[in-house]
Amino acid sequence: MSVLEMRRVSRAYGQGAAEVHALHDVELTVRVGEMVAVMGPSGSGKSTLLTIAGTLEDATSGEVRIAGQDVTQMSRNGKARLRRRSIGYVFQDFNLLPGLTAAENVALPLELDGVSARRARTAALRALEELGLADRSGHFPDQLSGGQRQRVALARAVVGEQLLLADEPSGALDSANGEAVMRLILNACKRGMAAVVVTHDAQIASWADRVVCIRDGRIAGQAGPENLITAQRMGTVR
Repeated sequence: MSVLEMRRVSRAYGQGAAEVHALHDVELTVRVGEMVAVMGPSGSGKSTLLTIAGTLEDATSGEVRIAGQDVTQMSRNGKARLRRRSIGYVFQDFNLLPGLTAAENVALPLELDGVSARRARTAALRALEELGLADRSGHFPDQLSGGQRQRVALARAVVGEQLLLADEPSGALDSANGEAVMRLILNACKRGMAAVVVTHDAQIASWADRVVCIRDGRIAGQAGPENLITAQRMGTVR
């Protein structure tokens, strides 16, 4: 079953001579249990693809379906409900709430969706423990390092969601913690989540089931992670 479907999705900014095309007729399907890595040079359209997939901005044309729902004609409130119930995000600025502890930040999406506070906290502590943050569960974001905040954001994103969208999830982490992050995403996919991971790191991409290469807003190719070296030699990714 498909969790994310993007059909002939394009995104343009500006008008006339100033018009810039960030995406051109992108076709992407991500199924239950699948992790897809998206690679490409800076400015290739990776982040735009991620924000459209997460309903944070609209495509200029094309169709986006999440968990079987066509979001193209969905109201703003409908998209907000869908994001709260089905989509987890890990972006480079973390977006943690400063007045909540690490455990409270992770538990919040579950509580907003009607899960009891006790069950939400139990799930949050379990996710934090998987990322080596059990002893930081009561700390506030400004008491955590950048790498720790990134891992808290990831824990929040994988708790109770159907689709994970991650932009450079290991960018602020050393190799050991980067591996822990990817293992958590992989385990979440094994439980039935789908994940799209944008990365410049071929080592991170090698964890994925499939690597999508994007260049100049177009899908330049898709392959298994074992073909990353060939893609790099062709100049598709860097």
